[in-house]
Amino acid sequence: MRFPCLVLDHDDTVVNSTATVHYPCFVAYTAQYFPHYHCTMEEYFLKNFHPGVVSFFRDDVGMSEAQMLHEQAWWNEYVQSHVPQAYPGMKELLWRHVERGGRLCVVSHSYSANILRDYRENGLPEPDLVYGWEQPRERCKPNPWPLDQIMAAFDYAPEQLLMVDDLKPGFDMARARGVPFAAAGWGYDIPEIETYMRANCDRYFKTVPELAAWLED
Repeated sequence: MRFPCLVLDHDDTVVNSTATVHYPCFVAYTAQYFPHYHCTMEEYFLKNFHPGVVSFFRDDVGMSEAQMLHEQAWWNEYVQSHVPQAYPGMKELLWRHVERGGRLCVVSHSYSANILRDYRENGLPEPDLVYGWEQPRERCKPNPWPLDQIMAAFDYAPEQLLMVDDLKPGFDMARARGVPFAAAGWGYDIPEIETYMRANCDRYFKTVPELAAWLED
């Protein structure tokens, strides 16, 4: 295998969740609690790309820490009844990796319980480790703490991991530890994000089959 361990983001990398779950939830929440605030789905993607969800909610939407906790609880309740679908080809890619003896780990801004549910509902192999949004904020992406835990748990060197993510916080996390990074470009078409990721990441893939073929090469 090119990489013994795949470290995967979840939303818009493994499952198509922003367009079908997270953005509709955000629109519903802000309509009720922050009716002065509006943004398109493209703007929502861009703000999650940079500066990231915490700064986005705090500085753009104007949420206090208490309001962010309320939004978090509201969002988590919404997610319970909305299961996103895995991208075509993802199931085959992940099962092939596991069947060849590889490990799967997930580092995400979604909750671990929801991630594991999405894997089950989509027939994906259960990850070996999951680091989600239930972690203390200072341990979440872009902090490289999850990568440190993964490398320590399995005695991996940075070059034995491949981080696959669609957004800059995942790239920043991987870069901080010298972990190879593959940009997931199949979730949406936003030129600003694609331009940045193509210019800065080790690899950029527009489709899941492109990534799968490269891993097999």
